[in-house]
Amino acid sequence: MTTGSWNTHLAGCCWATCCSGLPNTAASNSISCAATRITSTALALWTALCCAPSSRTEKGSAVLITTGQILEVLQKVVDPELGHNIVALGMVRDLTVHPGGEVSFTLALTIPTCPMKDHMAFNARQLLTTLPDVSKVEITFGEMTDEERKNAFSMARPIPPKLNAFNKIGRVIAVMSGKGGVGKSSLTALLAVMLVRSGKKVGILDADVTGPSIPKLFGLPAGGLRGSAQGILPAITPLGIRIVSTNLLVPEEDTAVIWRGPLISGTIQQFYNEVLWGKLDVLLVDLPPGTADAAITVIKNLPLSGALLVTSPQQLAALVVRKAVHMLQSLDIPVLGLIENFSYYRDPQTGVIHEIFGPSHAGEIAELTGTPLQLRLAIDPALTGLCDTGQIEQADTTALEPLLALFLPAGTAVSNRN
Repeated sequence: MTTGSWNTHLAGCCWATCCSGLPNTAASNSISCAATRITSTALALWTALCCAPSSRTEKGSAVLITTGQILEVLQKVVDPELGHNIVALGMVRDLTVHPGGEVSFTLALTIPTCPMKDHMAFNARQLLTTLPDVSKVEITFGEMTDEERKNAFSMARPIPPKLNAFNKIGRVIAVMSGKGGVGKSSLTALLAVMLVRSGKKVGILDADVTGPSIPKLFGLPAGGLRGSAQGILPAITPLGIRIVSTNLLVPEEDTAVIWRGPLISGTIQQFYNEVLWGKLDVLLVDLPPGTADAAITVIKNLPLSGALLVTSPQQLAALVVRKAVHMLQSLDIPVLGLIENFSYYRDPQTGVIHEIFGPSHAGEIAELTGTPLQLRLAIDPALTGLCDTGQIEQADTTALEPLLALFLPAGTAVSNRN
Protein backbone atom coordinates (compact mmCIF):
# COMPACT_ATOMS: atom_id res chain seq x y z
CA MET A 1 0.00 0.00 0.00
CA THR A 2 1.39 3.39 -1.00
CA THR A 3 1.79 6.26 1.43
CA GLY A 4 -1.08 8.13 -0.19
CA SER A 5 -3.46 5.18 -0.13
CA TRP A 6 -2.46 4.40 3.48
CA ASN A 7 -3.30 7.97 4.51
CA THR A 8 -6.60 7.70 2.65
CA HIS A 9 -7.34 4.42 4.44
CA LEU A 10 -6.53 5.95 7.84
CA ALA A 11 -8.66 8.99 7.11
CA GLY A 12 -11.62 6.86 6.16
CA CYS A 13 -11.30 4.69 9.27
CA CYS A 14 -10.92 7.67 11.55
CA TRP A 15 -13.91 9.48 10.06
CA ALA A 16 -16.09 6.39 10.34
CA THR A 17 -15.02 5.81 13.94
CA CYS A 18 -15.28 9.41 15.14
CA CYS A 19 -18.40 10.60 13.38
CA SER A 20 -20.76 7.66 12.95
CA GLY A 21 -23.80 7.38 15.12
CA LEU A 22 -23.70 10.79 16.78
CA PRO A 23 -27.21 12.13 17.39
CA ASN A 24 -28.23 15.38 15.75
CA THR A 25 -30.67 16.54 18.39
CA ALA A 26 -31.28 20.03 19.72
CA ALA A 27 -28.75 21.17 22.29
CA SER A 28 -29.63 21.33 25.95
CA ASN A 29 -28.67 24.48 27.82
CA SER A 30 -25.16 25.45 28.78
CA ILE A 31 -23.20 28.59 29.49
CA SER A 32 -20.08 26.86 28.14
CA CYS A 33 -19.15 27.41 24.51
CA ALA A 34 -17.31 24.10 24.14
CA ALA A 35 -17.53 21.15 21.80
CA THR A 36 -16.64 17.48 21.49
CA ARG A 37 -14.06 15.71 23.63
CA ILE A 38 -10.70 15.11 21.93
CA THR A 39 -8.19 13.09 23.92
CA SER A 40 -5.29 15.48 23.27
CA THR A 41 -4.29 18.47 21.22
CA ALA A 42 -2.08 16.29 19.06
CA LEU A 43 -4.95 13.93 18.24
CA ALA A 44 -7.22 16.86 17.47
CA LEU A 45 -4.69 18.34 15.06
CA TRP A 46 -4.09 14.95 13.40
CA THR A 47 -7.82 14.43 12.96
CA ALA A 48 -8.29 17.90 11.52
CA LEU A 49 -5.40 17.51 9.09
CA CYS A 50 -5.82 13.89 8.05
CA CYS A 51 -9.39 12.89 8.76
CA ALA A 52 -11.83 15.76 8.53
CA PRO A 53 -13.01 16.02 4.91
CA SER A 54 -14.05 19.64 5.47
CA SER A 55 -10.53 20.89 6.38
CA ARG A 56 -9.10 21.69 3.00
CA THR A 57 -7.36 24.15 0.69
CA GLU A 58 -9.22 24.82 -2.57
CA LYS A 59 -7.47 23.70 -5.74
CA GLY A 60 -6.06 26.32 -7.99
CA SER A 61 -5.20 28.65 -5.14
CA ALA A 62 -1.85 30.39 -5.13
CA VAL A 63 -2.07 30.92 -1.39
CA LEU A 64 0.77 29.30 0.53
CA ILE A 65 -0.99 29.11 3.90
CA THR A 66 -2.01 25.61 4.98
CA THR A 67 -4.75 24.32 7.23
CA GLY A 68 -2.07 23.04 9.56
CA GLN A 69 -0.67 26.53 10.03
CA ILE A 70 -4.15 27.90 10.66
CA LEU A 71 -4.93 25.24 13.25
CA GLU A 72 -1.63 25.94 14.96
CA VAL A 73 -2.59 29.60 15.33
CA LEU A 74 -6.12 28.76 16.49
CA GLN A 75 -4.67 26.75 19.36
CA LYS A 76 -4.04 30.12 21.02
CA VAL A 77 -7.81 30.78 21.22
CA VAL A 78 -9.06 29.38 24.53
CA ASP A 79 -12.61 28.62 25.64
CA PRO A 80 -12.91 30.78 28.79
CA GLU A 81 -14.90 28.27 30.82
CA LEU A 82 -13.37 24.93 29.90
CA GLY A 83 -9.80 26.18 29.80
CA HIS A 84 -8.88 24.37 26.57
CA ASN A 85 -8.12 25.77 23.13
CA ILE A 86 -10.81 25.56 20.48
CA VAL A 87 -8.82 23.12 18.34
CA ALA A 88 -8.32 20.61 21.14
CA LEU A 89 -12.03 20.89 21.94
CA GLY A 90 -13.00 20.13 18.35
CA MET A 91 -14.77 23.46 17.94
CA VAL A 92 -13.21 24.22 14.55
CA ARG A 93 -15.32 22.73 11.74
CA ASP A 94 -15.38 23.05 7.93
CA LEU A 95 -11.98 24.76 7.77
CA THR A 96 -11.29 25.97 4.22
CA VAL A 97 -8.60 28.11 2.60
CA HIS A 98 -10.07 29.87 -0.46
CA PRO A 99 -8.26 31.46 -3.42
CA GLY A 100 -6.94 34.88 -2.53
CA GLY A 101 -6.16 34.00 1.06
CA GLU A 102 -9.68 33.95 2.51
CA VAL A 103 -10.08 31.54 5.42
CA SER A 104 -13.46 30.26 6.56
CA PHE A 105 -14.57 27.87 9.26
CA THR A 106 -17.46 27.06 11.58
CA LEU A 107 -17.07 27.60 15.31
CA ALA A 108 -19.14 24.91 17.04
CA LEU A 109 -21.05 26.08 20.15
CA THR A 110 -23.22 24.29 22.67
CA ILE A 111 -26.08 26.75 22.18
CA PRO A 112 -26.56 29.53 19.62
CA THR A 113 -26.97 32.15 22.37
CA CYS A 114 -23.56 31.45 23.93
CA PRO A 115 -22.47 34.83 25.38
CA MET A 116 -18.76 34.23 24.68
CA LYS A 117 -19.07 33.31 21.01
CA ASP A 118 -18.21 36.80 19.78
CA HIS A 119 -15.28 36.95 22.18
CA MET A 120 -13.76 33.73 20.79
CA ALA A 121 -14.50 34.71 17.19
CA PHE A 122 -12.86 38.10 17.74
CA ASN A 123 -9.70 36.48 19.12
CA ALA A 124 -9.57 34.02 16.22
CA ARG A 125 -9.87 36.80 13.63
CA GLN A 126 -7.25 38.92 15.36
CA LEU A 127 -4.74 36.08 15.35
CA LEU A 128 -5.40 34.80 11.83
CA THR A 129 -5.22 38.21 10.17
CA THR A 130 -1.65 38.57 11.42
CA LEU A 131 -0.61 35.78 9.03
CA PRO A 132 0.86 37.26 5.82
CA ASP A 133 -1.11 35.02 3.43
CA VAL A 134 -4.52 35.52 5.09
CA SER A 135 -6.57 38.31 3.51
CA LYS A 136 -9.95 37.70 5.15
CA VAL A 137 -11.49 35.50 7.86
CA GLU A 138 -15.11 34.34 7.75
CA ILE A 139 -16.49 32.61 10.84
CA THR A 140 -19.95 31.11 11.14
CA PHE A 141 -21.46 29.54 14.25
CA GLY A 142 -22.76 26.01 14.60
CA GLU A 143 -24.35 23.99 17.39
CA MET A 144 -23.18 20.85 19.16
CA THR A 145 -25.05 17.59 19.56
CA ASP A 146 -26.01 16.36 23.02
CA GLU A 147 -23.25 13.74 22.95
CA GLU A 148 -20.60 16.27 21.97
CA ARG A 149 -21.71 18.61 24.72
CA LYS A 150 -21.63 15.84 27.31
CA ASN A 151 -18.08 14.95 26.33
CA ALA A 152 -17.03 18.60 26.44
CA PHE A 153 -18.22 19.02 30.01
CA SER A 154 -16.28 15.93 31.06
CA MET A 155 -12.99 17.57 30.07
CA ALA A 156 -13.68 20.89 31.80
CA ARG A 157 -10.58 22.54 33.21
CA PRO A 158 -11.81 25.99 34.20
CA ILE A 159 -9.42 28.92 34.20
CA PRO A 160 -9.06 30.39 37.72
CA PRO A 161 -11.53 33.27 37.97
CA LYS A 162 -10.28 36.84 37.84
CA LEU A 163 -12.49 39.87 38.34
CA ASN A 164 -12.94 41.84 35.13
CA ALA A 165 -10.68 44.89 35.17
CA PHE A 166 -13.60 47.12 34.12
CA ASN A 167 -15.55 46.37 37.30
CA LYS A 168 -15.68 48.37 40.50
CA ILE A 169 -18.20 46.78 42.84
CA GLY A 170 -18.96 48.29 46.23
CA ARG A 171 -20.98 46.01 48.49
CA VAL A 172 -21.90 42.43 47.58
CA ILE A 173 -24.94 41.26 49.53
CA ALA A 174 -26.56 37.83 49.31
CA VAL A 175 -30.31 37.36 49.65
CA MET A 176 -31.13 33.83 50.79
CA SER A 177 -33.80 31.69 52.40
CA GLY A 178 -34.03 28.32 54.04
CA LYS A 179 -36.85 27.06 51.80
CA GLY A 180 -38.48 28.05 48.56
CA GLY A 181 -41.74 29.91 48.09
CA VAL A 182 -41.11 32.72 50.57
CA GLY A 183 -40.75 35.49 47.96
CA LYS A 184 -36.96 35.77 48.07
CA SER A 185 -36.49 36.65 44.40
CA SER A 186 -39.26 39.24 44.37
CA LEU A 187 -37.73 40.83 47.48
CA THR A 188 -34.32 40.88 45.79
CA ALA A 189 -35.88 42.68 42.85
CA LEU A 190 -37.72 45.13 45.12
CA LEU A 191 -34.53 45.89 47.03
CA ALA A 192 -32.80 46.69 43.74
CA VAL A 193 -35.64 49.01 42.70
CA MET A 194 -35.54 50.78 46.07
CA LEU A 195 -31.78 51.27 45.87
CA VAL A 196 -31.91 52.65 42.33
CA ARG A 197 -34.61 55.10 43.37
CA SER A 198 -32.31 56.25 46.18
CA GLY A 199 -29.60 57.06 43.64
CA LYS A 200 -27.50 53.88 43.80
CA LYS A 201 -26.04 51.91 40.91
CA VAL A 202 -27.27 48.35 41.35
CA GLY A 203 -26.79 44.92 39.80
CA ILE A 204 -28.46 41.56 40.41
CA LEU A 205 -26.58 38.28 40.01
CA ASP A 206 -29.20 35.56 39.73
CA ALA A 207 -27.41 32.64 41.41
CA ASP A 208 -30.52 30.46 41.28
CA VAL A 209 -29.02 28.82 38.21
CA THR A 210 -31.53 26.00 37.69
CA GLY A 211 -34.62 27.93 38.82
CA PRO A 212 -34.07 31.56 37.81
CA SER A 213 -36.95 34.03 38.09
CA ILE A 214 -35.32 37.47 38.16
CA PRO A 215 -35.64 38.08 34.37
CA LYS A 216 -39.38 37.31 34.51
CA LEU A 217 -39.91 39.87 37.27
CA PHE A 218 -38.31 42.59 35.16
CA GLY A 219 -39.87 41.53 31.85
CA LEU A 220 -36.52 40.58 30.28
CA PRO A 221 -36.69 38.11 27.36
CA ALA A 222 -34.79 34.84 27.20
CA GLY A 223 -31.52 34.86 25.29
CA GLY A 224 -30.85 38.49 26.15
CA LEU A 225 -27.18 38.23 27.15
CA ARG A 226 -24.46 39.19 24.69
CA GLY A 227 -20.69 38.86 24.75
CA SER A 228 -17.89 41.21 23.75
CA ALA A 229 -14.12 41.09 23.56
CA GLN A 230 -14.00 42.39 27.14
CA GLY A 231 -16.58 40.06 28.70
CA ILE A 232 -20.30 39.30 29.08
CA LEU A 233 -22.69 42.24 28.79
CA PRO A 234 -25.47 42.22 31.42
CA ALA A 235 -29.07 42.96 30.56
CA ILE A 236 -30.15 46.43 31.67
CA THR A 237 -33.66 47.31 32.85
CA PRO A 238 -35.43 50.64 32.16
CA LEU A 239 -34.34 51.92 35.59
CA GLY A 240 -30.74 50.91 34.88
CA ILE A 241 -30.49 47.75 37.00
CA ARG A 242 -27.88 45.39 35.52
CA ILE A 243 -28.88 41.74 35.55
CA VAL A 244 -27.29 38.43 34.66
CA SER A 245 -29.14 35.10 34.82
CA THR A 246 -29.14 31.72 33.12
CA ASN A 247 -32.63 32.52 31.82
CA LEU A 248 -30.99 35.26 29.76
CA LEU A 249 -28.86 32.57 28.09
CA VAL A 250 -31.43 29.95 27.12
CA PRO A 251 -33.48 30.28 23.92
CA GLU A 252 -36.85 29.95 25.72
CA GLU A 253 -37.72 31.02 29.27
CA ASP A 254 -39.17 27.59 30.13
CA THR A 255 -36.11 25.65 28.93
CA ALA A 256 -34.80 23.45 31.73
CA VAL A 257 -31.22 23.91 32.94
CA ILE A 258 -30.15 20.42 34.02
CA TRP A 259 -26.73 20.88 35.57
CA ARG A 260 -24.79 19.28 38.38
CA GLY A 261 -23.08 21.12 41.23
CA PRO A 262 -19.64 21.81 39.67
CA LEU A 263 -21.13 23.43 36.58
CA ILE A 264 -23.51 25.51 38.71
CA SER A 265 -20.63 26.70 40.86
CA GLY A 266 -18.53 27.56 37.82
CA THR A 267 -21.39 29.51 36.29
CA ILE A 268 -21.89 31.64 39.41
CA GLN A 269 -18.19 32.47 39.53
CA GLN A 270 -18.21 33.32 35.83
CA PHE A 271 -21.21 35.61 36.32
CA TYR A 272 -19.35 37.53 39.00
CA ASN A 273 -15.90 37.63 37.41
CA GLU A 274 -16.56 37.88 33.68
CA VAL A 275 -19.69 40.03 33.42
CA LEU A 276 -19.06 43.70 32.66
CA TRP A 277 -20.81 45.06 35.74
CA GLY A 278 -18.94 48.35 35.55
CA LYS A 279 -19.19 50.58 38.61
CA LEU A 280 -21.81 49.38 41.11
CA ASP A 281 -22.65 50.60 44.58
CA VAL A 282 -24.40 47.33 45.39
CA LEU A 283 -24.49 43.88 43.79
CA LEU A 284 -27.37 41.75 45.07
CA VAL A 285 -26.93 37.98 44.77
CA ASP A 286 -30.23 36.08 44.58
CA LEU A 287 -29.42 32.63 45.96
CA PRO A 288 -31.53 29.49 45.55
CA PRO A 289 -33.18 28.12 48.71
CA GLY A 290 -31.11 26.08 51.11
CA THR A 291 -27.44 25.70 51.98
CA ALA A 292 -26.11 23.61 49.08
CA ASP A 293 -23.58 24.21 46.27
CA ALA A 294 -24.73 27.64 45.11
CA ALA A 295 -24.73 29.15 48.59
CA ILE A 296 -21.34 27.67 49.43
CA THR A 297 -19.87 28.92 46.14
CA VAL A 298 -21.07 32.47 46.77
CA ILE A 299 -19.85 32.48 50.38
CA LYS A 300 -16.44 31.04 49.52
CA ASN A 301 -15.70 32.91 46.29
CA LEU A 302 -17.48 36.27 46.38
CA PRO A 303 -16.44 39.13 48.70
CA LEU A 304 -19.72 39.22 50.62
CA SER A 305 -20.44 42.18 52.86
CA GLY A 306 -23.22 40.17 54.46
CA ALA A 307 -26.50 38.38 53.84
CA LEU A 308 -30.20 39.12 54.20
CA LEU A 309 -32.47 36.23 55.15
CA VAL A 310 -36.05 35.87 53.93
CA THR A 311 -38.63 33.69 55.66
CA SER A 312 -42.39 33.45 56.19
CA PRO A 313 -44.55 32.89 59.30
CA GLN A 314 -44.89 29.16 58.63
CA GLN A 315 -43.12 27.01 61.21
CA LEU A 316 -41.38 24.95 58.53
CA ALA A 317 -39.90 28.07 56.92
CA ALA A 318 -38.81 29.33 60.32
CA LEU A 319 -37.09 26.02 61.08
CA VAL A 320 -35.15 25.90 57.83
CA VAL A 321 -34.06 29.55 57.90
CA ARG A 322 -32.39 28.88 61.25
CA LYS A 323 -30.14 26.41 59.44
CA ALA A 324 -29.16 29.13 56.98
CA VAL A 325 -28.36 31.46 59.88
CA HIS A 326 -26.14 28.85 61.50
CA MET A 327 -24.29 28.23 58.23
CA LEU A 328 -23.59 31.94 57.77
CA GLN A 329 -22.42 32.32 61.34
CA SER A 330 -20.11 29.30 61.08
CA LEU A 331 -18.49 30.86 57.99
CA ASP A 332 -18.18 34.33 59.55
CA ILE A 333 -20.62 35.99 57.14
CA PRO A 334 -22.55 38.84 58.81
CA VAL A 335 -26.31 38.33 58.95
CA LEU A 336 -27.56 41.82 58.16
CA GLY A 337 -31.20 41.20 58.87
CA LEU A 338 -34.27 39.02 58.70
CA ILE A 339 -37.28 39.77 56.51
CA GLU A 340 -40.52 37.94 57.27
CA ASN A 341 -42.50 38.04 54.04
CA PHE A 342 -46.27 37.35 53.82
CA SER A 343 -46.36 38.18 57.52
CA TYR A 344 -49.97 39.37 57.48
CA TYR A 345 -52.76 40.77 55.33
CA ARG A 346 -54.36 44.11 56.14
CA ASP A 347 -57.98 44.44 55.05
CA PRO A 348 -58.10 47.62 52.95
CA GLN A 349 -61.69 48.32 54.04
CA THR A 350 -61.46 47.77 57.79
CA GLY A 351 -57.73 47.90 58.49
CA VAL A 352 -57.98 44.62 60.37
CA ILE A 353 -54.82 42.47 60.23
CA HIS A 354 -55.18 38.78 59.36
CA GLU A 355 -52.23 36.42 59.96
CA ILE A 356 -53.10 34.09 57.09
CA PHE A 357 -50.00 31.89 57.43
CA GLY A 358 -50.08 31.83 61.22
CA PRO A 359 -48.43 33.91 63.90
CA SER A 360 -45.04 35.49 63.30
CA HIS A 361 -41.89 33.59 64.26
CA ALA A 362 -39.51 36.38 63.23
CA GLY A 363 -38.92 37.66 66.74
CA GLU A 364 -38.27 34.15 68.00
CA ILE A 365 -35.72 33.48 65.24
CA ALA A 366 -34.00 36.80 65.83
CA GLU A 367 -33.68 36.10 69.55
CA LEU A 368 -32.42 32.53 69.14
CA THR A 369 -29.85 33.38 66.49
CA GLY A 370 -28.88 36.90 67.44
CA THR A 371 -30.11 38.15 64.07
CA PRO A 372 -31.43 41.71 63.96
CA LEU A 373 -35.13 41.72 63.14
CA GLN A 374 -35.57 44.19 60.32
CA LEU A 375 -38.98 43.87 58.69
CA ARG A 376 -42.32 42.12 58.64
CA LEU A 377 -43.91 42.63 55.24
CA ALA A 378 -47.62 42.39 54.44
CA ILE A 379 -49.18 40.40 51.63
CA ASP A 380 -49.64 42.76 48.69
CA PRO A 381 -51.98 41.53 45.90
CA ALA A 382 -50.95 44.44 43.67
CA LEU A 383 -47.31 43.32 43.81
CA THR A 384 -48.28 39.87 42.58
CA GLY A 385 -49.74 41.36 39.42
CA LEU A 386 -46.64 43.47 38.78
CA CYS A 387 -44.38 40.44 39.20
CA ASP A 388 -46.45 38.32 36.84
CA THR A 389 -46.37 40.98 34.12
CA GLY A 390 -42.68 41.88 34.45
CA GLN A 391 -43.38 45.35 35.81
CA ILE A 392 -41.79 45.14 39.25
CA GLU A 393 -40.00 48.44 38.66
CA GLN A 394 -43.39 50.12 39.10
CA ALA A 395 -43.89 48.66 42.59
CA ASP A 396 -44.16 50.70 45.77
CA THR A 397 -40.97 50.10 47.79
CA THR A 398 -41.79 52.35 50.75
CA ALA A 399 -42.04 49.40 53.14
CA LEU A 400 -38.42 48.44 52.40
CA GLU A 401 -36.88 51.83 53.16
CA PRO A 402 -35.87 50.88 56.74
CA LEU A 403 -33.35 48.52 55.08
CA LEU A 404 -31.64 51.26 53.09
CA ALA A 405 -28.99 51.92 55.72
CA LEU A 406 -27.77 48.31 55.39
CA PHE A 407 -26.55 49.00 51.88
CA LEU A 408 -24.55 52.11 52.69
CA PRO A 409 -20.95 52.39 53.91
CA ALA A 410 -20.58 53.06 57.62
CA GLY A 411 -21.22 56.67 58.53
CA THR A 412 -23.18 57.46 55.36
CA ALA A 413 -26.40 59.40 55.81
CA VAL A 414 -29.59 58.00 54.28
CA SER A 415 -30.81 60.10 51.37
CA ASN A 416 -34.40 61.34 51.22
CA ARG A 417 -34.37 61.05 47.45
CA ASN A 418 -37.35 59.19 45.93
